[in-house]
Parts: sequence; C-alpha cells; structure tokens
Amino acid sequence: MNLEFLRKLPVPQQIKSRYPLKPELEKVRDERAREIADIFSGESDKFILIIGPCSADNKEAVLDYVSRLRLVQDEVKDKLFIIPRIYTNKPRTTGDGYKGMLHQPNPDETPDMLNGILAIRELHTCALRDYGFTCADEMLYPDNYRYLSDLLAYVAVGARSVENQQHRLTASGIEVPVGMKNPTSGDLSIMMNSISAAQHKHTFIYRGWEVVSQGNPLAHAIMRGYIDYAGKSASNYHYEDLVKLNEIYLESGLANPAAIIDTNHANSGKKYLEQIRIAKDVVYSCNHNKDIRKMVKGLMIESYIEDGAQKIGEHIYGKSITDPCLGWEKTKDLILKIADTLE
Repeated sequence: MNLEFLRKLPVPQQIKSRYPLKPELEKVRDERAREIADIFSGESDKFILIIGPCSADNKEAVLDYVSRLRLVQDEVKDKLFIIPRIYTNKPRTTGDGYKGMLHQPNPDETPDMLNGILAIRELHTCALRDYGFTCADEMLYPDNYRYLSDLLAYVAVGARSVENQQHRLTASGIEVPVGMKNPTSGDLSIMMNSISAAQHKHTFIYRGWEVVSQGNPLAHAIMRGYIDYAGKSASNYHYEDLVKLNEIYLESGLANPAAIIDTNHANSGKKYLEQIRIAKDVVYSCNHNKDIRKMVKGLMIESYIEDGAQKIGEHIYGKSITDPCLGWEKTKDLILKIADTLE
C-alpha cells in the first residue's frame, strides 16, 4: 500500500480510561438523553435546536459560544431544547482543506491525530462539565465514534456518508438519535433506506470485532437541500417538501417518524443569512400543519460568535474557518423569535 504508517493510536477504551467521565457528569448526560429521546419519540413537544459553528476550530471560542447558549437556553427552556454543535470532523467535497479538530487541533499546524483525539474529547467534556451541555458531532469516521460515545447527545451522518454501509450499520448500534441527511443528489429514497438500515439489528465487523447491534429507533431524517442536475443548490425545507416527507414516512412503517431541517448547506445555498428566513418558514409550516409539527423535531443552524467566515491564518476570534455562520447577536434574536412564535 502507498501509505506511511506513522504510529498506532490508542483504542477508545484506553482514552476513556485515561479521561473518564465523573459520575455527576454521567447523571447530567443521562438526564439530557432521556429528554432528547422523549422529543424524538413524541412524548415531549419541545423543539430542538442543533446549533453552533460549522466546525469546532478553537477551544476557547467554541466554549465562549457554548456559554452564551447556556444563558439563552435558560430563557427558552419551556419550549426549546438546545444541543450545541461541536463538529470536530469536517468533510471536504474534494478532500482538500481543513478537516477539523480531530485532524488538526491547531489549524495553523500540521495534522496530529493523537492530539486531535485528546483535544476533541477535552472539548466535549468541557461543554458538559462547565455548561451542562451534551452536544452534537458528525460521524465522519464510524471507527472513531467510540472516542466520544459516552459524551454525545446527537450524531449526524452527512450527505456524502449516508449511502455508506458502515455508517448505516454503526448508526444501528448507537443509543442516541442519529440524523441521516438526504444525499447531495436529493434522492429521499436513499435517506429513507439509510434510516431503515439504522433502525434494524445487524451483525457486522466494527473495530476488528464481530458485533451485533440492536437497532436505533431514534434514527431519523435531516433535510439539507441538494444539488440539481445543473450543479445548483436546491432546497427541500418548504411546506410541500415536508408534507411529502411525512407521506413517505407514513408509507414506510418506520418507528418514530422524525425530521430535523438543516437551514444552511444546499437549503440556503450556503448564504448564511438566509438561515433566519428559512428557520421562520419552517416554524410557520409547523404552526400551520399539526402533522408537520409532529414530524419536525427541530432545526440545525450554523452559528458562531462573528458573522461570516474567514481564511485560515486570519485569526478573527469566533469566526468560522469553514462555511460562513450567523453571528451571535443574530443567533440570539433568532432563538428568542423561534421560542416566541412556535405554537
């Protein structure tokens, strides 16, 4: 193989033994897990916001952002349930560019995946210990999930990974909700097949073990828009799209029909300010149609401290180095508006 083997990385069990969760943090995690499960199963009608930076690139800025979410969560706790986005793996369309904190704990330095593993575990632990938040991350690499499996509240499978068998099978063995994005083609049947696979039991190979999964009844859809035949962004968050998705769910017989609507990516054409309008549009659809309100469990929003994005090396505090994000003041106003208008 044309590979240079740099070093053998510790297995997740070794990392967890070295950096364990304290019992009081496990209790907070479990309480949040129960509340999130109640939302996805329909026992609770709270609305979820999975919200935060496109990629977690800087520990200080990310935790600063999470601290602000903590204060807002306390204001809207009766209606909204906030799950911060701490995305430590960044998929790249062409394979080039910053791949996230797992690869580069310091974006200005060369990749260092051992220190990356330690950095992402520390970041998620700090969010739980200091602010009471279990967070969301993307499962870009199924084998790496267990480094954070005792910390996460929510897992997303991206549009380019949703057709991959190992992602589907691994999702079937995860205990927290797993959102399966529609693929970049927009074919909803692919997304629904991935949800079905994740909800069923499987025997497969995982990290060198033969394992048996029990199926994940909380696997669900994420509508993120798609790329049309001409290579242009096309949205799938509109009222008619959600009605159609609900019909597909009813025909599928899948457990716990649920969807999260991604307000950025192809839904916004990566025009980050459009997220405000899209979020309000989805809330209006929920208020207008009780079936949509029952199915749509929340929104996914890309947000950071500063508006927009910057290039690596510019060092503007709290500004995304990947996709552009909503700044904090706009974010806070949007969260309060959602809480105020959602019925």
